[in-house]
Amino acid sequence: MGLSRNQFLTLGSFSAIGMAIATAGKALSSELLGSSRATDITTSLSGWTSSAQILAVTESASELMEPETQINLFQAIALGFVQGMTEFIPISSTAHLQVIPVALGWGDPGVAFTAILQLGSIGSVLWYFWPDLSTLGNGAARALVRREYEDQDFRIVLGILIGSLPIILFGLIIKYLIPEFYEENLRTLTAIGVVSILMAILLGIAERFGARKRTFGQLSLKDGLLMGLAQVLALVPGFSRSGSTITAGLFMGLDRTTAARFSFLLGIPAITSAGLVELKDLLSSNLDSIGMVPLVGGLISSAVFSYLSIAWLLNFLKTQSNWVFIWYRIAFGSAILFALALGWIQP
Repeated sequence: MGLSRNQFLTLGSFSAIGMAIATAGKALSSELLGSSRATDITTSLSGWTSSAQILAVTESASELMEPETQINLFQAIALGFVQGMTEFIPISSTAHLQVIPVALGWGDPGVAFTAILQLGSIGSVLWYFWPDLSTLGNGAARALVRREYEDQDFRIVLGILIGSLPIILFGLIIKYLIPEFYEENLRTLTAIGVVSILMAILLGIAERFGARKRTFGQLSLKDGLLMGLAQVLALVPGFSRSGSTITAGLFMGLDRTTAARFSFLLGIPAITSAGLVELKDLLSSNLDSIGMVPLVGGLISSAVFSYLSIAWLLNFLKTQSNWVFIWYRIAFGSAILFALALGWIQP
C-alpha cells in the first residue's frame, strides 16, 4: 500500500499544480477592495445627515466593492483548470472549486458557476467517448427494435439511464426543497475536510479488497443501478462523483479502468442536467455577476483540461492503483481541518 516512485511523482505534481495556482492567483488577482478605502467610506457616513448624501456614498461603496463578487477572465480560466483536472480524478472537483478560490481570497464561486464549468467537462466526455457512445447507442437502438432486451449494449445504456435517476432526483430535492440547509451545512469547509478523509478510507478499502476481475463487456443493469446510487454521494462536496462511483465499481469487482470508464459514461446525464438547469437560471437572472467573456473562458478551459485528465487517468489506471489519490485526499482533508483549527480560513 506504499507509494511507488511513479505515484510519488504524480502526488508531487498535484502539489506543484496547487502551488502554481496559488502563486499565480495571488500575483494576478488585484481587484479586491482595499480595507482602508472601505473604512474611509464607512466612517464618512457617520458624519453626514443628508439622505441623498448617504445614498450617493453607499452607491459609491457598492460600486467599489463589486469586483469582490465578480469573476474575471483569469479567475474563470483558473477555475476551469481546477474543474477539468479534478472532475474525473477521484479527488472531488466541487471541493477544490470551493477551497482554492476561498484560499486565494476570491470567495466561493457558488453552485451555479460550478455547474456551468461542469458543462465543459461534459463536452470533453462526449468528445473522448464518442466512439463508445455511438457503438452503445446504435447497439441499444437495434436491440430495442428487435426486442432483444438481453443485448449487452442495451443493458449498459439502460443501466446508465436508470443509474442517473437517483442523483437527478436528490439534486432536485436539494435545489428546490432544502437549498438553505445544503448551503449552510454541506457546502462548508469543515464538511469538505471530514468528507474528503472519509471518502479516502472507503476508496482505500475498495482498492484493498476489490476483486478487480470484471471488464467493460461484463457490465450489467445491476451495475448501473448500484453505481448510480453511489453517485448520489457526489451531491455532498468532498465525496467526488468519480470517487464514489469508482469506489462502488471496485467493490462490485470491476477492474480499475472499467470502473473509471463506466463512471465517466454514467456521469453524462447527471452532470449535463445539473449544468443546463444552472445555466438557465444564470442566464435569466445572474449573468451580470459573471459576464459572458469569463463564462466562455471558463468553459473552454474546463473542456480542454477535462479531456486531458480523462486520457491521463485511463492510461494511469492501466498500470497503477488508486493509492496516490487516497493519500492525496487524506492530505487535502487534513490540511483543511488543520487550517480551520488554526483560524487561517473560516468554515
